[in-house]
Amino acid sequence: MADPIPSRLGELYGVWRNPKGSVHIEIRPCEARTCGVVVWASAGAQAALKKGSNQNLAAMQMLRDFSAVGPDEWKGKVCVPDLNMTFSGQVRLLDRASLKAKGCLLPNFLCKSQIWTRVEGASPEGRAS
Repeated sequence: MADPIPSRLGELYGVWRNPKGSVHIEIRPCEARTCGVVVWASAGAQAALKKGSNQNLAAMQMLRDFSAVGPDEWKGKVCVPDLNMTFSGQVRLLDRASLKAKGCLLPNFLCKSQIWTRVEGASPEGRAS
């Protein structure tokens, strides 16, 4: 089922890196919605996660069940692996090269935002070619 709101979904798809450059996720279609899957993580990011859990960042779905709520905005769930929790989330496409990712403990309450940057020419493994 397609999103009922016209969106720039095609521009959202691709590989994005967090502000530290320690995690790359690929935003792509997942069933009827949109998700973001970890395609690369630095050794430091993987080690930090292993301290608190036995999870592996590789192929972890950090963005889940996202659907359009506006032409440049999607809402769904954000998994924060080092906290082992899932929060309500929002992604807003700022321009072709950057997006704002936000996760909230409750909708619009106790939120944290980050600006993620597109990884140009990324391979399916998340590394720049």
